[in-house]
Amino acid sequence: MRLLIYGAGVIGSFYAALFSRAGYSTTVYARGNRLETLERAGLLYEHKGRLHSAHVEVIDRVANEDHFDYIFLTVKENQVHTALRELHSNCSPNIVTMVNTLEPYGKWEEICGMGRIIPAFPGAGGSFQGDVLKAALTPKVIQPTTFGEINGKKTKRLQEISLLLRKAEIPYQIVKSMHDWQLCHLAMVVPIADAFYAAEHPKEAWKEKAVMLKTARQLKHNFKTLHALGIHLSPWKMNLFCFAPVWILKAGMTAVFKSSFGDVFMYQHSMNAPDEMRQLHTQIYRYIADAVECGTGGTL
Repeated sequence: MRLLIYGAGVIGSFYAALFSRAGYSTTVYARGNRLETLERAGLLYEHKGRLHSAHVEVIDRVANEDHFDYIFLTVKENQVHTALRELHSNCSPNIVTMVNTLEPYGKWEEICGMGRIIPAFPGAGGSFQGDVLKAALTPKVIQPTTFGEINGKKTKRLQEISLLLRKAEIPYQIVKSMHDWQLCHLAMVVPIADAFYAAEHPKEAWKEKAVMLKTARQLKHNFKTLHALGIHLSPWKMNLFCFAPVWILKAGMTAVFKSSFGDVFMYQHSMNAPDEMRQLHTQIYRYIADAVECGTGGTL
């Protein structure tokens, strides 16, 4: 099986390393400084305290005739349209879009071709330290790699992706509605990112009681609103934000922000992608406001 990782940031590089280690033929598409680094040093990553170099091919152009069984799109949301336009004439049938978004997937298919998009979201985080990638998979109980068909159906290619991830030892889940899942995900991560941006000392945001209280209240408000709109909260544990008292949510958020998990998967991502997170802030609250006005939680 031939795989293309389109985007060589933390997420793309990490999945490329995992797929390569599992024995898949893995190609990484990169540009700019990241391309220069990969060409000079290779894809270096840390695993169990040791330095490794992933066996991947690095390219800076995707030819129309380059066939890959699956293309994993690991770019920021504001780069998706450019990437899909570049992939429009490529012959590969499946594009797994591992991107935060509330944009209708139909718009993406209009750009790259009908039936090619498989919405997904990664379950990993980390950072680069010099040329070396230091990343980890999110615990399965918190957020495995998540994907599903736009129409919610079970298909052969979902089974193939499942086997691919299983061989690479990547926890995963298939959901019926990636749109609902993305809504719930943004309803959670946007207030978390906002907390870091509001804190006087972001790395120690957990020490600022007013920030933690505001975050807890916003999380509860977001999920109660989505629930009232008839959105299926996905995964089910998101219902806890609706029913748990604010003081419990505040205590829980404080503990998570303080933990190593909070540092790797929340703080680092929020501080490395402030423009993207602020754009997503606008998207989720505009979506909720429009849905409340229309009286529906459907795709607007």
